Amino acid sequence: MAKMTESMVGERVVWSGMTDVGRFRKNNEDAFLALMVDEQGVHYLGKEGDAVLGAADFIFAVSDGMGGANAGEFASKIAVQKIFELISRRFRPAAPGFGRGEIEILRELFEEVHTDMQEMGCHYEECRGMGATLSLCWITPERTYFAHIGDSRMYYLPAGEPMIQLTEDHSHVGRLLRKGKISEYRARTHPERNVLEQVLGGNTIKIEPQTGTVIPQSGDRFVLCTDGINDAISNRTIENLMVNPPPRTVGKLLSQRLVDESYEESGRDNLTALVVELGETEASTAKTDRHV
Repeated sequence: MAKMTESMVGERVVWSGMTDVGRFRKNNEDAFLALMVDEQGVHYLGKEGDAVLGAADFIFAVSDGMGGANAGEFASKIAVQKIFELISRRFRPAAPGFGRGEIEILRELFEEVHTDMQEMGCHYEECRGMGATLSLCWITPERTYFAHIGDSRMYYLPAGEPMIQLTEDHSHVGRLLRKGKISEYRARTHPERNVLEQVLGGNTIKIEPQTGTVIPQSGDRFVLCTDGINDAISNRTIENLMVNPPPRTVGKLLSQRLVDESYEESGRDNLTALVVELGETEASTAKTDRHV
């Protein structure tokens, strides 16, 4: 766990996660994870809840699996299960935290999950070629750390400020979008949008996960979602559903808003959303230089 600071200690952490198979798929190849890390160890959290930041850190992740037969469904579940196992292995109850940098730990986690998936593919024919995306954030009182590979996404909504897409899609189409050669709509409808250059497992030889840090403040939100969400609805729609929702969505959990809207707009793929709120989400205090 990170050293506690006065700014975020005692703030509420509120989360909700939802996954849906979609309109046409038979299997759900998505998975999500919510963990709490405190002095006693690592604990699974439910699909929704709230807790106090300071006595514990929180880890949230989404994963989208791929591969033949049922390998895709298996791959995403392996990814989130391995995160729990590896974090538990590194946690030292007798010491104040992990004893090394969070970004370094996240890079090692991604490397180990990648290696495990490739080894399973070598030894089990039904797992051959399986892979998974993974987008993960680690919330501490001082900072939020994130790591990512594939085309699932993580968005950051600073209170009172425009939404930021923290992660990059590891695909040719994603690079075209970042260079301004195609529009967001074209990227969402491009026939090769799901051809990935980086995943855990699969045929990726060497992974290069994206990592970064955000300095959070009260009122911030984070959205983690698989590509079934961001292929179905635009970034602007995602932001509006979080901060300026239409009347038909009021009263729904934030993750439910995203999944329901994506289902209505498309539903071609599995749909998974995980939303995390920090403190007073309606706060609109000025913040600068918080994305490191």
